[in-house]
Amino acid sequence: MASGGGGGGVEEVSNKQVILKDYVSGFPKESDMYLNASGTIKLKVPEGSNAILVKNLYLSCDPYMRPRMRQPIPGNETYVQPFKPGSPITGYGVAKVLDSGHPNFKKGDLVWGLTGWEEYSLITTTERLFKINHTDVPLSYYTGLLGMPGMTAYAGFYEICSPKKGEHVFISAASGAVGQLVGQFAKLLGCYVVGSAGSKEKVDLLKNKFGFNEAFNYKEEPDLHAALKRYFPEGIDIYFENVGGKMLDAVLLNMRAHGRIAVCGMISQYNLEHPEGVHNLMTLVGKQVRMEGFMVFEYYHLYPKFLELVLPHIKEGKITYVEDVAEGLESAPAALIGLFTGRNVGKQVVVVARE
Repeated sequence: MASGGGGGGVEEVSNKQVILKDYVSGFPKESDMYLNASGTIKLKVPEGSNAILVKNLYLSCDPYMRPRMRQPIPGNETYVQPFKPGSPITGYGVAKVLDSGHPNFKKGDLVWGLTGWEEYSLITTTERLFKINHTDVPLSYYTGLLGMPGMTAYAGFYEICSPKKGEHVFISAASGAVGQLVGQFAKLLGCYVVGSAGSKEKVDLLKNKFGFNEAFNYKEEPDLHAALKRYFPEGIDIYFENVGGKMLDAVLLNMRAHGRIAVCGMISQYNLEHPEGVHNLMTLVGKQVRMEGFMVFEYYHLYPKFLELVLPHIKEGKITYVEDVAEGLESAPAALIGLFTGRNVGKQVVVVARE
């Protein structure tokens, strides 16, 4: 390990990068990004730096990346910084440390956290970078099940919703990286669980692989309120919100007294110039429902507790996980755009290099 500076450099290589061309207006296209070979670079941490140099292995395609492709609207607050045109896209990934000036990381360590959409990254902000100590599970799981999406499911379900055995749980976008895990947490706790998804294949996955009690294709339901009434005749105790819009409006009408709603995301609104209004918020008052948004990084201090819960379940086969794997950095733009058209089944992962 280097002390106070780089480890002397490793080698000189070219570094392919996925670059955002410009701010995106409207729905993003693959042509809004391009693959660039940035030429020869010297792999070395600058002397005196606390940065680490990594070789990226797996990249995560996440819904939160869509707002980052847009030009900020004046006066509109956002919890993520927009991508910078002409620079590599950034996101969550799994990487191997090649050189380090940081005392907590050494050459050969495997890590997960924010990195660049490129073959090699110099990471200067390591506060939200986690060392991988458990390698008896697939490394790609640290882009999802054992990474940010897994922590999101854990924090939203257990910390926000305070679930109890026997409660009725509804999850929208349930076949995604977060939803599939929330549903399995709920089933392990003894809850009745229903999920919505956008295709027959995904509905079958929810019922036959993830063990949901019921699931439905929201695209085939002309009346979402009626659909939820059919699956929850006695109402919903917990709603894990990933969609927003019309789905949220329908759920509000079907909540039980003292229900809880964890607002994780609202993917139906990410590509709209004018977000849809929500009309049934008065239900929160009459039924004393608590609705709370959350940011996963506020719960990262619970990561060890999360691993204690989930790792035994994985090894015992009580939790299953589905990934949609795209091979090669050049496939990353198509994989990211496909996330917003429902093309992926399970967690969308891009393999940059295999360990």
